[in-house]
Amino acid sequence: MKKLLLTAALMTGVTAVYADDISRIQLSLTPDIALQHRTTRIEGLSFNIWGENPQFGVSIGLVNGSTSQSAGFSWGIVNYDESYHGVQWGVVNVSTEDFMGWQRGFVNVSEGTFMGYQSGLVNVSQDFKGLQLGVVNYAQHLEGLQIGLANIAMNNSWFHQFPDKLATGFPLVNWSF
Repeated sequence: MKKLLLTAALMTGVTAVYADDISRIQLSLTPDIALQHRTTRIEGLSFNIWGENPQFGVSIGLVNGSTSQSAGFSWGIVNYDESYHGVQWGVVNVSTEDFMGWQRGFVNVSEGTFMGYQSGLVNVSQDFKGLQLGVVNYAQHLEGLQIGLANIAMNNSWFHQFPDKLATGFPLVNWSF
């Protein structure tokens, strides 16, 4: 009986410490109606109607939110993050701070620094380093290449004398290094 009580006490203590910080699985209807609390770090698999956690793994759902520093693969209709390293595939992908990796969707938006590859109909980035491939590509500051029907890089040094010399955008291809 003592062994059973001791084992139960140890398991409860280990589970309590582990459950507050990290979980291997998340099932979420909304961020507040979920198997794990929204601040729990998910290192594994998330299935979401709408989920929002720090993520280090795979998120599959309608709306996948990754808070804080996150990494992995998100596949859904809408994917959003604060700071993310990895791959996002969705209809709409939004990154508010830093993103390193690949965004693929109809609309990809990065409000902070983006390093990597954006592919979609519309790609928008504040500070972009890498390749944008889409119908419309926009970067406030570009260090890289844009390929699409409309390509706009506001920082391109060739464009300071617009409209007398050149425009801030080019059809088909644009670059700034």
